Amino acid sequence: MTGRSEARLRSAGLRVTRARVAILDALAATGGHPSADEVASVLAAAGMRVPRASLYHVLGTFARAGLLTVADAGPGPVRYEVAGAWHHHLVCRRCARIVDVPCQSGHQPCLEPELPGVRVDEAQVIYRGLCAECASL
Repeated sequence: MTGRSEARLRSAGLRVTRARVAILDALAATGGHPSADEVASVLAAAGMRVPRASLYHVLGTFARAGLLTVADAGPGPVRYEVAGAWHHHLVCRRCARIVDVPCQSGHQPCLEPELPGVRVDEAQVIYRGLCAECASL
């Protein structure tokens, strides 16, 4: 088990289990915005089989605990990433790569609508276009 993942689980008030540590490690190892299927593939490659329902349950638990965020990239599979600084995403129209885009204000929610009486705690922007690699072709 990875000590860092164990510490993150404990600090979030979650029970430390072999499966939870493996899932958190798999998310960190991808370094991107994996889908649940991609997380399952990383786990399988490491010799760990986690039932699909259990994987979705743990991912939801992690999101509610603030250990990961759902990377809103529009239609398609849900994408996850290890929680860090609040940011938005660019989705490349050519290669489908998801690129992190820093939040303009530097903190959540980044955008505030001019609607009297509302309280916004999150705003997600999805930029669409070409990533730097595709734009250079």
